[in-house]
Amino acid sequence: MILPNFVAASAAGGQHSMREDSNFSRFSNQTYSIWTTLMRTVRPKKALGQHFLRDMDIAQRIAGTVDIRADLPILEIGPGTGVLTQFLSQKNRELKVVEIDNESVAYLHENCPGLDVIEGDFLKMDLNAVFGGRQFVLTGNYPYNISSQIFFKMLDNKELIPCCTGMLQREVAQRICSGPGNKDYGILSVFLQLWYDTEYLFTVNENVFDPPPKVKSGVIRLRRNSRRQLECSEALFRKIVKATFGMRRKMLRNSLRQVYEKDSPLPADCPYLDKRPEQLSVEDFIRLTLMVEGKA
Repeated sequence: MILPNFVAASAAGGQHSMREDSNFSRFSNQTYSIWTTLMRTVRPKKALGQHFLRDMDIAQRIAGTVDIRADLPILEIGPGTGVLTQFLSQKNRELKVVEIDNESVAYLHENCPGLDVIEGDFLKMDLNAVFGGRQFVLTGNYPYNISSQIFFKMLDNKELIPCCTGMLQREVAQRICSGPGNKDYGILSVFLQLWYDTEYLFTVNENVFDPPPKVKSGVIRLRRNSRRQLECSEALFRKIVKATFGMRRKMLRNSLRQVYEKDSPLPADCPYLDKRPEQLSVEDFIRLTLMVEGKA
């Protein structure tokens, strides 16, 4: 019972209905229940950052974001009651879901026979083991309380994940996709844009969730860019980015002092010393790192 074919009037203010889809026949043929029944079955838990999406049109739009890499299997994080999962499973691609909430796991096992459910914490998983070392698309309605951690985990496994899509709080989504000169541009922006092209796709209002979050959400898509190696030390690159954005109101000549072991290795005419970190592009940070290393 994963909501593929029922009339969702109660779920979405009477505005949305779903036609029956034979592609979903591998799931249960029970009579489909309305959203309030699901809420009695699986309670959203604040400790897990859960806000269950209840708008079928938006779920279908999010599922469509994975189509850009139709050649790859899909891993969904936090399926909950399967509102997004139902549309992902119609794509005739290998699909697995990872869920930490035991109520949701029990619900999915009972009502979605044939769905490959991994019970556990995504942040602790060996992602090489999910699809036997093959690449995959990562997607989901990401828990608000760990969304940034999910993307740092993705960075550590970037060779496995050439495409990532999904929904998270709008503030973090905008931060990921912001460029230099924008107040939202920061550490997460630079780290992700070093390896991925980022797109902010659309905004989702609070009233389509149960419970409604206090902020709007944003749907994004990330695709690996053409960079396959970094000409500078990535550890030093990260140290410089963190140090400078940790003191983002200061010019780099001041914030970089915590990076040097001794005297500054930078020439007096370094073009970045009188700038603040939000003024530097990813390429600027690479060049700055090379300068600190004495390679530029």
